[in-house]
Amino acid sequence: MTTAPATLRMVEVSGAEALWLLGGSGLGRLVYVRRDLTVVRPARHVWEYGRLVVRTPAPAAAVPATATYPVDEIRAVPGTGWTVTVCGPAEVITDPDGTAHCRRTLPGWSHGPHDTLPRPHPKSVTGFRLARAEA
Repeated sequence: MTTAPATLRMVEVSGAEALWLLGGSGLGRLVYVRRDLTVVRPARHVWEYGRLVVRTPAPAAAVPATATYPVDEIRAVPGTGWTVTVCGPAEVITDPDGTAHCRRTLPGWSHGPHDTLPRPHPKSVTGFRLARAEA
């Protein structure tokens, strides 16, 4: 005898909760358009001094004026998780001291000289939590 899988639904969360979820994670994706194609690059991020700093293997010239940065943590087995998307203007950190500090601070892999350190300023934050539908 098998049990039917639980019905899941997405519940919108507040902006404050979405930022809290984002701060607890460290892996996301930078999404931008280059030559009429959508490019998705893996990225690491950290909150420093109330600002989001991202490290991604993308050329600095490719970082858009308005960045889209989705982060999610979906657990398939228990059917729980969340997704957060941050959109807003981004600037690339070019100061050598700031760049060195961010490379030391951000966890994860190192891509070498092709790493770019964009700093998105969230203007819109959208978050959803995966929940079981009530019977």
